[in-house]
Amino acid sequence: MIRPGEEAEVADAIRAASRPLAVGGGFTRGLAGDGERLSVAGLSGIVLHEPGALTLVARAGTPFREVEARLAAEGQRLAFEPPDLRALLGTAGEPTIGGAVATNASGPRRVREGAARDALLGCRFVDGTGAAVANGGRVMKNVTGLDLARLMAGAHGTLGVLTEVALKVLPRPEAAVTLRLPGLDAARAVAALSEALASPVEATGAAWAGGDALLRVEGFSATLPERAGRLAALLRPWGRAEEAADPWGAIRDLRGFAGRAGDAWRLSLRPSEAPEALALAGGEALLDWGGARAWVLVPPGTDLRGRLGRFGARAVLVRAERATLAALGRFPPEAPAVAALSRRLRERFDPRGVLNPGLMDSPGGGG
Repeated sequence: MIRPGEEAEVADAIRAASRPLAVGGGFTRGLAGDGERLSVAGLSGIVLHEPGALTLVARAGTPFREVEARLAAEGQRLAFEPPDLRALLGTAGEPTIGGAVATNASGPRRVREGAARDALLGCRFVDGTGAAVANGGRVMKNVTGLDLARLMAGAHGTLGVLTEVALKVLPRPEAAVTLRLPGLDAARAVAALSEALASPVEATGAAWAGGDALLRVEGFSATLPERAGRLAALLRPWGRAEEAADPWGAIRDLRGFAGRAGDAWRLSLRPSEAPEALALAGGEALLDWGGARAWVLVPPGTDLRGRLGRFGARAVLVRAERATLAALGRFPPEAPAVAALSRRLRERFDPRGVLNPGLMDSPGGGG
């Protein structure tokens, strides 16, 4: 494994590469491509934290726990609630802040605060030619220039190796309440969640798991009971809402699927499509983001894309045996126009094709 300690060493390693590089941080997400491992875990440490400006700058290999501890000491948190999928994927190592940004990893709070991409103010990265690039800024008002930073968020290291990220952070709320509506099917649950998210109550979590619709409200201790009461009244057409223990860590990290046989798939949907998609998928399902994200556990080797019909192009294979991954590919084929754009971007940023090659390609085509 190549483990540089400075950005210049990342650039040297890329320029010297004579074969593909599998880029990662802690390699906890199962998303590295083929080739010799290049880990940025050696690029660790918080460069800047300005609590008053709600900004934090950290090197890409900085562990989550270090970032979260620094923010918690100032009564703050990451805006996008990144998941830890080690239990689901059976991986070890330390999740890093650069890995969360590179995969655009976003948890339940996305319904209110946006994705990792939306919290990214700027970044530094090294492209496939070994050139170091800086884009964006370290303050929230910086919107100048081409937004390469957001392009890197979700590129899975195929366009460049992140070395530093600048993030918007949020104050930590004083209190939180979760309301549970038991015994709802997917259609009724999505209707209830959609009603809640459209209301002025400002829910920061909206999920369906185990037949229960779940909604989270956060804020000041003095006003939270009144807000939760208004939300419960709004939900009366779907049943009597009751307070529940905090389920959001388990929902965020897919703990209900961890250690169980089967392939885990992720679907991106419009909430109104979720009930139909889940009926086609079968298996065990969980909805997050008010129904916009679905997780499905099905028997090993299931071609869920084929089963889903028109929804198949929205399905990502998150956990499966090697044979299934080889046959189906982790990501669905892209539409021709999108695939052509993806190829042009990769040719521009990684003309030799050394960064995580094959990761975004599917056997069915696309990029």
